[in-house]
Amino acid sequence: MKKLTKNNEISRRQFLNSTAVAAAAFSFVSSKVLGLDGSNSANDRLNIAGIGIGGQGSHDLAQMESENIVALCDVDWSYAGRIFNQYPNAKKWKDYRKMLDEQKDIDAVVIATPDHHHAFAALEAMKRGKHVYCEKPLTHSVWEARQLTLAAQKYKVATQMGNQGQASEATRKLCEYILADAIGPVREVHIWTDRPARGLFDVYWPQGIARPKETPPVPKELDWDLWLGPAPERPYNPIYHPFRWRGWWDFGTGALGDIGCHAFDPVFRALKLGSPIAVEASSTLVNEETYPLGSMVTYYFPARQNMPELKLVWYDGGLRPPRPQELEPGRVWGDNGKLLVGDKGKIIEGSGSFVLIPESKNKEFGEPPKVLPRSPGHYKEWILACKGGQPAGSNFAWAGPLAETVLLGNIALRSQIREEMTRLRLEWDPVNLKIKNLDEANKFIRRNYRPSWDLTI
Repeated sequence: MKKLTKNNEISRRQFLNSTAVAAAAFSFVSSKVLGLDGSNSANDRLNIAGIGIGGQGSHDLAQMESENIVALCDVDWSYAGRIFNQYPNAKKWKDYRKMLDEQKDIDAVVIATPDHHHAFAALEAMKRGKHVYCEKPLTHSVWEARQLTLAAQKYKVATQMGNQGQASEATRKLCEYILADAIGPVREVHIWTDRPARGLFDVYWPQGIARPKETPPVPKELDWDLWLGPAPERPYNPIYHPFRWRGWWDFGTGALGDIGCHAFDPVFRALKLGSPIAVEASSTLVNEETYPLGSMVTYYFPARQNMPELKLVWYDGGLRPPRPQELEPGRVWGDNGKLLVGDKGKIIEGSGSFVLIPESKNKEFGEPPKVLPRSPGHYKEWILACKGGQPAGSNFAWAGPLAETVLLGNIALRSQIREEMTRLRLEWDPVNLKIKNLDEANKFIRRNYRPSWDLTI
């Protein structure tokens, strides 16, 4: 098989065709057809392996207990111990490569490792013909996201990224507002989150800090070398694991990577967004170890179909756009949300749904007509797809390009190009995965990996 390198170019036709299945994102086969209503299906139950099971992976597996959980893989058998106990008949592993080589009864895998392992675990599974469910943001880098898009196309397995809201009623409602021309052409979108902090003294994970100097001993149940995997070698410290890896450049993708694939998805569907043409960013002080405490990333999208050019602004660390004047005095708007600005009005997200503002206009317009198919559920979409149904709503033909856009924003936050970002915005060539006007930034599209870790499709 040919190894893809950064010098290989994918044709425009091939790239665009790889996203064509997104048109079926709201089309589903009935669960009864495939036997998921309790009747027997031709394929019966899937044999599923969990990779990275101590945190989000345990939640994902709990949603798939209609199937057989036959294998569990985690590098920390202490952190994962309670999940091993939940599924006593599943075989236990530490290295997913070894598991996939030796355990032959696996049909599909559920991946919830730290971000820097996502692409490797997913590709190892796809190359062996296994269906893949992988948590967001799908990959650690823009280039890795493209590799998974192409690999899913090549190996023809069922895939799904873990942005559960894509299957929600709220996502469909937003799309239906736009289809009903509720606010006219949309030219601006603002998306914000409180992460990485929930308050002054309450953080999800640390950011804006330097590498620790302490080198405590590695816990005996943790295989630190396997935890590092493809990432550069460094001493163990509990500041990275469990969960707190998300704010470190080498392992996580910051607040944008954590929330972006959730938050961008309904907007991308409603406004038919593809790749941006440019991106720029500003932030609090940033270093070469961790993401900044707060940032603003602006994406520019071209006109498409019957929709105008669009500017999308992302805010994290508790930053928000200016309060919209249509929002009534005293009305609370949340620490996480979205605002769509159209020529004839605005839509805001609050409490898990979308509404027009002000409230008087929301009451006047009412609910948009329900014209889109509803989902049987995010996890069930994937199970149906594994058994021969339609592609799941966030299959990699959709999720890969979405992740590319999200992760492109992190390149604009790099400390090494911070000064240049005060002078220009990064002009993006999505076909060739190249920043056209600042070659120094291109080294962050992909990175080198430690020996024995490689992403050959």
